[in-house]
Amino acid sequence: MKSKIIYIVALHSSFVDLDMTILSKRYTVILNSYKWQQKFLMPVFMFRQLWVLLKHVFSTKLIFISSGGNWSVIPVVFGKLFSIPVFIVLNGSDCASLPFVNFGNLRKFLMRNSCRLSYELAGMLLPVSESLVMTKNTYYSREHPFFQGYKFFFPNVKTKYQVIFNGLDEVFWMKDDKPERENKSFFSVFSPNQYILKGGDLIVAMAKRFPDCTFYIAGLKEPPQVSGLSSNVFFLGFLSPGELKAYFNKCQFHFQLSIYEGFGLTLCEAMLCECIPIGSDVNFIPGIIGDAGFILKHREESLLEELIREALQCENKAELGKNARQRIIDNFGIEKREQQLFSLIEGLEK
Repeated sequence: MKSKIIYIVALHSSFVDLDMTILSKRYTVILNSYKWQQKFLMPVFMFRQLWVLLKHVFSTKLIFISSGGNWSVIPVVFGKLFSIPVFIVLNGSDCASLPFVNFGNLRKFLMRNSCRLSYELAGMLLPVSESLVMTKNTYYSREHPFFQGYKFFFPNVKTKYQVIFNGLDEVFWMKDDKPERENKSFFSVFSPNQYILKGGDLIVAMAKRFPDCTFYIAGLKEPPQVSGLSSNVFFLGFLSPGELKAYFNKCQFHFQLSIYEGFGLTLCEAMLCECIPIGSDVNFIPGIIGDAGFILKHREESLLEELIREALQCENKAELGKNARQRIIDNFGIEKREQQLFSLIEGLEK
């Protein structure tokens, strides 16, 4: 009979589905997921969460939590009381506070303290990149660099951590058989509340400077704060994974111009489809792109314009695209994450 893992989730996403698939190969996974964004229901969710934990207390090998927050407090306390190991995967917003773009769990008093307590009591923290432990950001402002990462905000947290990168499905995310990409085309993906965080304003500005290029933005309809939009910018709204893949195959370049990025799953998916990446010098983005694309050192329109001109003029676009795909396969495959997770979990028995 398989051992049980209780998997605590605040927001269902593609990387949650991936980890569920991995863990289910060897364990019975009990998914515990509520809409924690509905704050008025938090007491109800906590009571229901406690009931699930009590129900499985004597048959649970591990409590596995995706991201720190209000939803992780009861599980870590419960784990301490009943000697059940608790692992928390750190994904990005749970290690950040950027109030100037309304991003980061740690900018909120209750969430910040929930994260601190959770990280102190957890058995292991599993950041998806080293930058979530500590990182210096010089991209947003040359004159006023700032630090992020849970070690910066909570220097007294002594819990062990191990970086385990996200894993990507190289079989699904791949170049199709279409012979040609749309020339001088750029693609990016972000939600409405990430417009500034992900560099939407920069992209719109570049569209005016490059009228012979086409800029596609998925994840939102045209935002109300944008006026005087160029005719070569297209807001596509929400796209399914299959539709995203089609655009990754259609466009030559992919923008990841984030002010903060815990890992960059969309960036990796685009690279697997042989899109040439153009990313900001933030967190782990340069570590993902390597020498297979272009890095914007500072959040300045003039620098981005120069970088785009360099990208457009490069003669080895096909080779760069192939290198981008191979880089993701070599470093961020599903098998590598699976091996590291199982090694860590099975080490609990030794």
